[in-house]
Amino acid sequence: MTLPKLGIDVSKKTIAVALLRGDKVRHKSFANSTTGFGLLQSWLIDHGVSHVHAVMEATGSYGDALAEFLFDTGHQVSIVNPAQVLAFAQSELKRTKTDRVDAAVIARFARSHEPQPWNPPPRELRELQVLVRHRESLLDHRNQLSNRLTEGRLIPSVATSLETLIAAVDEEIKSVERQIREHIDQNPTLKTDLDLLKSIKGIGDQTAVQLLAEIRQLHDYKSSRQVIAYAGLSPRNIVSGTSVRGRPRLSKIGNSRIRKALYWPAITALKHNPIVRALGERLTERGKHSLVIIGAAMRKLLTLAYGVLKSGKPFDENYAKSC
Repeated sequence: MTLPKLGIDVSKKTIAVALLRGDKVRHKSFANSTTGFGLLQSWLIDHGVSHVHAVMEATGSYGDALAEFLFDTGHQVSIVNPAQVLAFAQSELKRTKTDRVDAAVIARFARSHEPQPWNPPPRELRELQVLVRHRESLLDHRNQLSNRLTEGRLIPSVATSLETLIAAVDEEIKSVERQIREHIDQNPTLKTDLDLLKSIKGIGDQTAVQLLAEIRQLHDYKSSRQVIAYAGLSPRNIVSGTSVRGRPRLSKIGNSRIRKALYWPAITALKHNPIVRALGERLTERGKHSLVIIGAAMRKLLTLAYGVLKSGKPFDENYAKSC
């Protein structure tokens, strides 16, 4: 039995939904909150719908709570790449873009493509992700405050206030980092996976933690290519006819946090990890641009990360060379 499709356009404060049954579409908007989720469930029941296939785009953390609510209340949930929905909308020649229209496009996309069901990650991974993203937010806030200190014409009282705020944020960062360590230590699987990732030269403690937090159950992927695509690290060639040959670029259709986490480790690995260094040397000999080389190093690190978690064995330079 095919379930009715519920296209959901998620924003920070609201969710716009389109319930598609046959050729009929019903629209409604709700607050992106626990109260709003309850009202959405009541609205579905009022329309005689007990189970739907709810589909939303991967939009950072704004849709996480809603996805978990819908899953917990017995609905089928799919979280899809926004680029897929955009391509579908373009195929329909859609030019109007509103929350209402977007929700309807997602519902039609769901009916046409039947995207794979989504399952929430284990609780320990969800908690790790919340902690890691909170640390990231605090670091961004600290950078903003530090930048303000370098502005000209600051009066002493404002400078003192900024320094006090920075000190307070530093304490919060230390507290969150301590919570992250304790959380990992209390979960043997996370601890084992962290140690495996850190066995790879170029991947330190913070990078390993970010990979665990952002790539849910990394070793459950069917291939390293799937992981690379999820991170938006697949190369995108620019070729048109016989005359246009653009420099290959990263697709960047994926989790930007992973790319950010791997950038500096890739540069380190090009110097100190023999497998990645050999890759960089080959690409340099072929005249590849430095950014292309760094992108390749990021992909290699992620491939190695997938390999050690899939095998359950620490990184072995000699084994990797023989593969």
